[in-house]
Amino acid sequence: MPGNQFGHAFTVTTWGESHGPAIGGVVDGVPPQIPLSEADIQGHLDRRKPGQSRHTTQRRESDTVRILSGVFEGVTTGAPIALLIENADQRSKDYSGIKDKFRPGHADYTYTAKYGLRDYRGGGRSSARETAVRVAAGAIARKVLAHVLDAPVPVRGALVQLGPHGIDRERWDWDQVDANPFFCPDAAAAERWAGHLDAVREAGSSAGAVVEVVAENVPAGLGEPVYDKVDADLAKAMMSINAVKGVEIGNGFAAAATPGEDNADEMAPGPDGRPRFAGNANGGTLGGITTGQDVVARFAVKPTSSIRIPKQSMDRFGQPVEVVTTGRHDPCVGIRAVPVGEAMMAIVLADHLLRHRGQTGETGPVPACDPAGDDAPGKIRSG
Repeated sequence: MPGNQFGHAFTVTTWGESHGPAIGGVVDGVPPQIPLSEADIQGHLDRRKPGQSRHTTQRRESDTVRILSGVFEGVTTGAPIALLIENADQRSKDYSGIKDKFRPGHADYTYTAKYGLRDYRGGGRSSARETAVRVAAGAIARKVLAHVLDAPVPVRGALVQLGPHGIDRERWDWDQVDANPFFCPDAAAAERWAGHLDAVREAGSSAGAVVEVVAENVPAGLGEPVYDKVDADLAKAMMSINAVKGVEIGNGFAAAATPGEDNADEMAPGPDGRPRFAGNANGGTLGGITTGQDVVARFAVKPTSSIRIPKQSMDRFGQPVEVVTTGRHDPCVGIRAVPVGEAMMAIVLADHLLRHRGQTGETGPVPACDPAGDDAPGKIRSG
């Protein structure tokens, strides 16, 4: 099965199934001598793990990560970093009733059409359980970004819409994101969402969501101008997350209704010789290359397809059937997609940073109008 690796200079390869003994991955391309421990990864996994509130699946997994290689005496060696996360709370019997049925909205039929068989236990390889490894890899990517740039690169995500209900952006408060079970930056919206999602769950249905991810302190100059645009890679990264059906960068689809004079981010020289932008309609990228502004991406997550409402389908023998999905499922998979989106943003940026360093040498992406001394902003470390 190809297609299990992402990236070029910083690569992530994942393996494992939802109801197998474990999931894991290999992260390669990590520079040596970066301090790294399991604790650096575990905090990010804890934000994604299931069973933390009534609004997510009640499957209980500690998602405890083990580093099996690539780290010696507390620092990376430059060798591939192998990660292992054991599965502990599988209930495969919950899926015995649908082992021959194709669940609407799932990959049951398409996997069977492609491979001639499928792992019906929780979706097997197509399960969102795989995203735990992405979050672990994203934690390593954050360490790479901070090490090479010698400065923190905050990558933060938030749920900005649940079902039809959006946030009030005037109330945006990053401190609220980890203060409620929705990763919502608007405390008032989070309270409303709780009641809405309780009603959705009680009805046996599900809800979709929109996640926004923002990366700060990203230097100008990362990305390639044609097929490997940084925003193209971000779109692929976000679209590869389970249940994602739409991705936009900056103003995204809203740009189609915006006059050109409003969508063009005007520039003026800043006191350090760098441009100062009047806006960020383009999400921190122009021509596929970062501008030095915040990189902003959003993605839409469809409603969870595992619902208790009966739906018409067919079985693998070609007979019509009715499908009711039982077991433990997220009424809104978009909630736990927030740390996954953060991870994919960090992975893309780390990959492009290392590619840039390999192409241009040790000098960082510094605009021509900036001083070029060793202390110039944007300088990339050689270590």
